[in-house]
Amino acid sequence: MCFNKKTVFCLLKTTKNTNFAYCIDMKTNLILIGKTDNKHFQIGIDDYVGRISHYMPFDVTVIPDIKNTKSLTSAQQKEREGELILKQVTSVDTLVLLDEHGKEMRSVEFAVWLEKKRQTANRLVMCIGGPYGFSQAVYDRANEKISLSKMTFSHQMVRLILAEQLYRACTIIKGEQYHHE
Repeated sequence: MCFNKKTVFCLLKTTKNTNFAYCIDMKTNLILIGKTDNKHFQIGIDDYVGRISHYMPFDVTVIPDIKNTKSLTSAQQKEREGELILKQVTSVDTLVLLDEHGKEMRSVEFAVWLEKKRQTANRLVMCIGGPYGFSQAVYDRANEKISLSKMTFSHQMVRLILAEQLYRACTIIKGEQYHHE
């Protein structure tokens, strides 16, 4: 008998065995521009990435910083970063940009959003851009934009905050006691 991923997930979901991850069928990838320089943030990010991996397949792709940016305008830097981002995304991926003009959600709403993506996306690709944001080509390819806050955070902090919110969303979906309301 042959099962597709959705059928297998439905079968697993109906079992009482809690060893199975809830978001098992959707792969999620976080794309970052440049490495995380702050070691304290990196330790936190690594911790949450490990935790998220218990709930769903999760990878982080770090696109190296572009060299010699002093000779580039901000638009040129965005274009180069955009080309590198788009090389990581397939035509069937759901691309979500972390953007200050994106939709804001509370944690529970974010969990509902993630659960909907789990049901419709084969691979969810979330992207945190470089210091100047995204090129128009990346905006054009994106399926949607989300914002973590009306406040501005450093790119280093956004990585940690998003990782924690993804973990929190997985625990909300699973009905675990991490989130309190």
